[in-house]
Amino acid sequence: MSVIIAGGGIGGLALALSLHQIGVPVRVLERVERIRPLGVGINLQPHAVRELTELGLLDELDKIGLRTAEVAYFSKHGKPIWSEPRGEAAGYRWPQFSIHRGALQMLLLRSVQERMPTGTLRTGAMVTDWTSGPDGVDVAVETSSGTETLAGDLLIAVDGIHSTIRAKLYPDEGGPAWGGTVMWRGVTRGPRYLTGRSIAFAGTKRVKWVGYPIADTDNGSLINWIADLHFPKDHLWRKEDWNRQGVLDDFLPRFADWHFPWLDIPLTIRSADQILEYPMVDRDPLERWTFDRVTLLGDAAHAMYPIGSNGASQAILDARVLAREIAQHGPTEAALQAYEATRRPATSALVLANRSDGPDQVLDVVDARAPDGFVTIEDVMKPGELETMAADYKKIAGMDVEALNARASILSAIC
Repeated sequence: MSVIIAGGGIGGLALALSLHQIGVPVRVLERVERIRPLGVGINLQPHAVRELTELGLLDELDKIGLRTAEVAYFSKHGKPIWSEPRGEAAGYRWPQFSIHRGALQMLLLRSVQERMPTGTLRTGAMVTDWTSGPDGVDVAVETSSGTETLAGDLLIAVDGIHSTIRAKLYPDEGGPAWGGTVMWRGVTRGPRYLTGRSIAFAGTKRVKWVGYPIADTDNGSLINWIADLHFPKDHLWRKEDWNRQGVLDDFLPRFADWHFPWLDIPLTIRSADQILEYPMVDRDPLERWTFDRVTLLGDAAHAMYPIGSNGASQAILDARVLAREIAQHGPTEAALQAYEATRRPATSALVLANRSDGPDQVLDVVDARAPDGFVTIEDVMKPGELETMAADYKKIAGMDVEALNARASILSAIC
């Protein structure tokens, strides 16, 4: 018997590696025929990097990503609001990485292929149904050859925001919830700016630009950027197009005069090789993840707005906690219940915090108090106010520096 994982993304592959680490056999079923390095840039927070380090992947992360040094917030006029060090510079025992999502997934994929038995990962295989019994779960799998049934101890749904398994558990839920923001994303070869390892935020919730380097180039940086525009709830955005080619005229005019001393934003946008458009969506927190021998993980459990750079990191934490509970309770429903008791409250709070704009809310606070700009941020914000906003979010996300450094390893005492 084994644990069956539906989904070969970051969360599913991290879970496979974690279960292999504790000696539990797994089968990973991925619906696409060929896993390719898709997506754009993401950030891995220190709490997730700690877990990947314990999987022996730190050296490989250094080869495919950059260690983030700073996060910096700016007004819509390009004036500095707040900055703080990140990763080891902030006192963490582990770095933060700015990295291409596809490169991270390929690293995890290679690790599964190198460390685990041939056939562990099966592509072109989608879970369509299951039956739980007292001793295991029978999983219906659709492939190009037809439908077959696999037997396992547990079924873990890591099949993303459009999870087939979640839809069967909650047939009346409907699609992801759109909060009014559309994102345009691109990657540009541009200059090094600020520290050369900085995540920069500028604007307000209504009009926001985010950028960070994910690789060095000969003359500068490969800059991953996001341009957000917020619309009324009744705006007729293209709901049928989940991941479509972006059109400059749809958003660039709103950033036309953002020529800042530290970076020319419109030039950076125009210089992208490709621009993609995404809706900013999430899902409501659930009251239950686990049903008999089936549970949810990653975006299937807690899809959240990409604010605070926590989506992939939280999926990795899910994987490690679930592996710990399986190590302690065996591949049983009790393990799934213990995992859910730890992770569901934590991630539900984070989903709601991100809906409130997470740490980015500082941009709107400053704009509301000084819509025409300011001379110095001290004229706008009270002493300690900025630090408190940043610290509050870190606690919700489980990345408070002292707490993370002091807590015991999730898995190393068991492995």
